[in-house]
Formats: sequence, C-alpha cells, structure tokens
Amino acid sequence: MTSPRTYRALGLTLRRSPVREADLLTVVYTREQGKLELLARGAQRLTSKLMGHLEPLTLVRVSVAHGRSMDQITEAEVVDAFPAVKNGYENAARGLYVAELIDGFSALSVANAELFNLAVETLEALGTERNADLALRYFDLQLLRSSGFMPELYICVECGEELEPDRHRFAVGAGGTLCTECGPIDVVVRPLSLPALKLLRLLDRTESVAALPELAVPPPLEREVREALTATLQYWLDRRVRSQEFLETAKFA
Repeated sequence: MTSPRTYRALGLTLRRSPVREADLLTVVYTREQGKLELLARGAQRLTSKLMGHLEPLTLVRVSVAHGRSMDQITEAEVVDAFPAVKNGYENAARGLYVAELIDGFSALSVANAELFNLAVETLEALGTERNADLALRYFDLQLLRSSGFMPELYICVECGEELEPDRHRFAVGAGGTLCTECGPIDVVVRPLSLPALKLLRLLDRTESVAALPELAVPPPLEREVREALTATLQYWLDRRVRSQEFLETAKFA
C-alpha cells in the first residue's frame, strides 16, 4: 500500500528564511509530526495565496505535499496569529523566546503533543494581562520536563535524601538540587534560596499556564529563578539562548 502524497497538519511557525527570489524555507512545529522544515514556493510574491500566512508565531493549518528533497506547503490557513503577542515589542520578544526554545529542544519529525500544547498555551497566556514573566518561567520548566531534562527539585541528587528548608543548593550539571553536605566534583554549584525552591515547585505542580496563580513575584526572586532555569536550558542546548538577550533589551527599551 502506497503512502499518501499529501498530508495536513496543525503547526506553529517558528522561523522562516528566504530561498531564491520568491520561495521560503519555513520551520513549523506541528502537533501531528513534530518539527518540520517545509518549502513554500512563491510565498514571497504579493500574489501568492501563502503570503502573510507563514509569519513566525502563527498557528496555521497546512496542506503539505511530499517532495523529493523537501516537503512543500501547498495550502495554509491561519488559525491564530496571536496579535496581542506580536503587537507589543516586549511581548514579541517573549514570543520569539518561546519559538527559539521549541526549535532548539525538538528534533525533526519527532512528535510531542505535550510540547506543542505548551507552546500554544504559553503564547495564548502572553496575550493576556497575566504575569508574562511567570508564564515564561512555567514554560521553561515544563519544556525541560517535556524534553526529558526536568531538574530534581525535591531530593538531593547526590545522596537521595529529602531536602531540608534552607539546606539546599542547585547544580545544573548534577541534575538539580543538592543538600549542603554533598558536592559532586567538576560541576558548578549555585545557591538556591528557599523562596526560589518553593516557586520552582509551584511551577512544577501547576497543571497549566492558565492555572498559574496571580502572584506578585519580587524582582530579585524572579531573577534568581530565571537564572537557574536559563542555566539549565543553556546546559542542555549547549549554547546561549539568543532571544534571552533580546528580551532583556526589550524590557528596558
């Protein structure tokens, strides 16, 4: 039995780049097939029916034809353009941060519906009046979980003992929290305050980004949690998160 020549998928556009004069190479994270690199022929022409449908941070339903070297988008329908995210400079930077991390933590053609839902729900949350930075920290932690890199937050990764209040530290290279008695060789150990550990555990236990409580997180606490999660993300990515620097610039623009 031959496989179908075309298929449909619901996906979030992560990035795109021009190919030749009028074509686009589009990276889409789909619910059904994971990350796909797709060619959109003629999409840069003003007369193209694909024009405007493949902007980054757009939820789109695509029809795709199998190609010899690369599958090609034949039709696209915008499901959600996330205008509230794209219209603000700082929120747009947050959206690009989500897109970069989904791109970086996903392999081609490996479906992960949990990760897809996390990305879409985070972008939806960023378009509301809720705490956008807390939503991003929830995204960071759940991204690590969905990708198989969730840090340990409840016991010491070295000795296995339950952590005592204010007697804990954090080591990305060791896999998460440490008690004060343990110190693995050749890993960077950073302090982790009790409020930061409590906030990380809250993010872990919350069912969805929409279910996050309305919290007024003090800036020093938000920074401590962000730095711990950023260090973890960059450790597993093995590179800096470029959009993080853009986001920090946008906050003070």
